[in-house]
Amino acid sequence: MTIDELLGKIKATKPDVDEGPIRAAYEFAAEAHRGQKRDSGEDFIQHPLEVAAIVFDLGMDTTSVVAALLHDVVEDTEAELEEINRRFGPDVAMLVDGVTKLTRLNFQTQQEQQMENLRKMFLAMTQDLRVIIIKLADRLHNMRTLKALPEERQKRIAKETLEIYAPLTHRLGMWKIKWELEDLALRYLDPEAYYDLVQKVGQKRQEREGFVRSVEQTLANALKETNINAEIQGRPKHFYSIYHKMQNQGKTFGEIYDLLGIRVIVDTVQDCYEVLGIVHTLWKPIPGRFKDYVAMPKSNMYQSLHTTVIGPEGEPFEVQIRTREMHQIAEYGIAAHWIYKENGPNDKDLREKIAWLRHLIEWQGEMKDSEEFMETLRIGLFMDEVFVFTPRGDVKNLPAGSTPVDFAYSVHTALGHQCTGAKVNGRLVPLDYQLKNGDIVQIISSKQSAGPSRDWLQFVKTSKAKNRIRQWLREQNREENIQIGREMLERELRKQGMDVQENLRQEVLLDGAKKLGFNNTDDLLAAIGDLKVTPAMFIGKIAGEKEPVRQVPVRTESEDKRKNRKPSFGVTVRGVDNLLIRFSKCCNPVPGDEIIGFITRGKGVSIHRSDCINLVNEDKERIIEVAWDKDYQGTYPVDFEIVGTDRVNLLADVMNAISEMKLYLNAAKARNKKGTAYINLTLEIANSEQIRHICNRIKKVEGIQDVYRVSRLVR
Repeated sequence: MTIDELLGKIKATKPDVDEGPIRAAYEFAAEAHRGQKRDSGEDFIQHPLEVAAIVFDLGMDTTSVVAALLHDVVEDTEAELEEINRRFGPDVAMLVDGVTKLTRLNFQTQQEQQMENLRKMFLAMTQDLRVIIIKLADRLHNMRTLKALPEERQKRIAKETLEIYAPLTHRLGMWKIKWELEDLALRYLDPEAYYDLVQKVGQKRQEREGFVRSVEQTLANALKETNINAEIQGRPKHFYSIYHKMQNQGKTFGEIYDLLGIRVIVDTVQDCYEVLGIVHTLWKPIPGRFKDYVAMPKSNMYQSLHTTVIGPEGEPFEVQIRTREMHQIAEYGIAAHWIYKENGPNDKDLREKIAWLRHLIEWQGEMKDSEEFMETLRIGLFMDEVFVFTPRGDVKNLPAGSTPVDFAYSVHTALGHQCTGAKVNGRLVPLDYQLKNGDIVQIISSKQSAGPSRDWLQFVKTSKAKNRIRQWLREQNREENIQIGREMLERELRKQGMDVQENLRQEVLLDGAKKLGFNNTDDLLAAIGDLKVTPAMFIGKIAGEKEPVRQVPVRTESEDKRKNRKPSFGVTVRGVDNLLIRFSKCCNPVPGDEIIGFITRGKGVSIHRSDCINLVNEDKERIIEVAWDKDYQGTYPVDFEIVGTDRVNLLADVMNAISEMKLYLNAAKARNKKGTAYINLTLEIANSEQIRHICNRIKKVEGIQDVYRVSRLVR
């Protein structure tokens, strides 16, 4: 695409548009990106041109098109935001800043960087929703050209698209973008399944098209008799929706019966219901498959009538009926408001309809843990909804599977904290009852309530409920966690052979706290006590090392004296004095393992297992002889991963087994993936023989499939 082609496209639908700012933005961007190439080999300027075209196709204004042309100049060139503001105005500068990633800051992990970039984008969305439209257009073009990237990056970007951006388009009602993003993501995440579906759908295309033409003709004839002006379209089933249904419902392709569908677009709401009556006269409706999103719109502004009927030859198919405005909003979501609303981004009605975004901002601003942030974000961008009523008849939209507790927190945080019971449709129900469409929910509350229970976190669905419960629990347990954190830190310092008094001084604690992103020492200690931060992370920061170090004084002695000397921390080093010694975290050596030492640059001697792959290509002259002291009685941290079939009390049973062996537990983390439990533990181990005993004992726990000693592939 060229700038003239873009301007031609714009002028074809908006002949009076002022092309001056658009051409100026292109010339500025082309100069800034001069010499830059995409991974595909094409000039970089092609990317902002395509993004600008997508933005325009979504119905956006000139300011949005200008910002789309400039969206990468601050991130990828020497251009500054101040210059954008001076040349193109504050609105364009704000939009460009909103979609610009935080690339000039240092982050500890890629996930932390992702969290902060998303946080920045959401904050910008609260000021102007055009930010997210430009960002989604950027993501769409990147997905269209993903083939040029290495496979690892393809999968990473596709996974992020499927987990974050596709659900976001759902929440914004941008179905056309959503479907394309999902299909493109599937193509790279599971190419075998994708191309298999392409082939199978293609094989049935001729048969399907003939069926749709027959249905369309029958309905068109019936509508002609009633003088209803209607447009009838075939509605293709998207590959990802078929794939998702096959995966979630365990069905084969041959068992997916709703591949067929038609859409009827009319002039008025009254016409919608008249067409519905005609459809039900022509074909028998399937009970329970009618949904009225016209009278009760989805939270993302989607409106339509849905019904599934038995067509010719007993073939079921879905009919969607909507007005032309509803159709534009269904296809383009919030972007459609720039077509139908004169006030555009400041439209009050629009902001009321996306009130969920304010709630998103509320909870995400309080989170520091990147894993918790991403987990809660995925929940917040839920796909399926239920509609329930307050006793006064107000409608509440909640994610599918929500409970009365979720409902209580959606009304008010205080009501959630004081919730003691619930009635649904006048009947008492347990707090973990899953709400259904049309339920009338009444919350029973008491100011004398003890507050939310930690058990609620096991069944609540909404991000707001989860966040408020966690926040309350943290506040209630803060003092206890501070004390626990201090004790854990003292214990770790002693174990590392470090001076406890010196390293627990207020200025040392505060320095470590700030390096870990905390404002004060109490926040740090509370995080340690709450297992959000490990003592080792703090020690690593104050020691200036990525991993905690142990200082081992080693005296230069004769061979005879060396043999009789008792070494510190169970390791002896031949012929070297006063060096730092640290135990490598990549292979976690313990007595019984064959070990070697590696002289690092400025970090002393690193102790590795002799078979550690990180030493294969290292300078052999920096290898030094080391040995274990058989008389040393200390312990060493070892990481384990336990894999098993997920069940109730699995983690508790594993912990009981560890307790029986009288082992010291440093850290524990558990996660579930498709019915398989993964438990990661760090245990204090005396020798390699003990490791074999631990593995054998844990394998005896019901449901455990395997136990691994973890070796990391990073230095």
